[in-house]
Amino acid sequence: MMADSIMSKAATMEIPINSNGDTGTLPEDDSLEQDLQQVMVSGPNLNETSIVSGGYGGPAGGIIPTSTIKDIRMKSSQSAASRLAQHPDQHPGLSNNNTGNSTEEVSRGVAVEKLDSVKKWGINTYKCTKQMFSERFGRGSRTVDLELEAQIDVLRETKNKYEHILRLATALTSHFQSMVQTQQALGDTFTDLSQKSPELQDEFGYNAETQKLLCKNGEALLGAISFFVSSIDTLVNKTMEDTLLTIKLYENARLEFDAYRSDLEELSLGPRDAATMVRIEMAQHDYQIHRDKYERLRSDVTIKLKFLEENKVKVMHKQLLLFHNAISAYFAGNQEQLEQTLIQFNVKLKPPGSDKPSWLEEQ
Repeated sequence: MMADSIMSKAATMEIPINSNGDTGTLPEDDSLEQDLQQVMVSGPNLNETSIVSGGYGGPAGGIIPTSTIKDIRMKSSQSAASRLAQHPDQHPGLSNNNTGNSTEEVSRGVAVEKLDSVKKWGINTYKCTKQMFSERFGRGSRTVDLELEAQIDVLRETKNKYEHILRLATALTSHFQSMVQTQQALGDTFTDLSQKSPELQDEFGYNAETQKLLCKNGEALLGAISFFVSSIDTLVNKTMEDTLLTIKLYENARLEFDAYRSDLEELSLGPRDAATMVRIEMAQHDYQIHRDKYERLRSDVTIKLKFLEENKVKVMHKQLLLFHNAISAYFAGNQEQLEQTLIQFNVKLKPPGSDKPSWLEEQ
């Protein structure tokens, strides 16, 4: 063939070299240039490229057109897609991608819910702040339950007075405890001196016995006063405080109710076009929700105030009677009556030295 003859010419062509190592000038070969031009003209078209399956210059049956390869690839892609649809468990990578997409959708939904809650909180805060300033400057109206408000005021005043009683009773306990400790130290000193002073042994002995008896009765009275203080503390800082917490929630609900009520009234006085009617309907819905919340908390406050009053009377009746009987018996010197009072009100005395820290805690 022509290409083979050209390649053989190129392969057998000699390149002359001068004595100094430079290549010489090749002689012009007109026949070689003509053969190359003929190959370029009659060569294969690159737009109709074929793939040769055999060696160069093989039979024509080994040539596969590219259009046939495109058809084979398209059919293989369609069959792979059908197998994936029928057996998705055999391709975990794709299922993981689907799971990742679902996780992203869930995260996006949570973010949207949080954004909505923040938006609702901002609107609610704005309305309540506006209502609060309107009430403070006398521009807005507020819902008032005169009977309930009077009971709340009485409770707050009672709590302040009971806190004053608690402070005074705590101070009395501290002072009386110091006196009992002083009496105990004085009795120990009298006992020691009675042993070291034979000439005053009887006198020191009488006083030592008296101080020890006063110390014993003082510890009994101290136990009664401590029980009184503990009961008042529970009544004031737990029972009353729980009721006041419910009252605070009730007052916040009242402010929200009045804020949404004022908003609904303002919308009702405006024009009645389609957009305004939608806003009025939404405002009516919010108003009803806050009205139900306000009425529910008002009922809770009423019930708690009733039970608190009953509990307060019961507790204070018992504690005031204990305080009176214990103080009277102590200063009358009636040890038997004092002990009977402790038994009657189930007051248990702490063993001596129980308030002191152990040697391990002191280390």
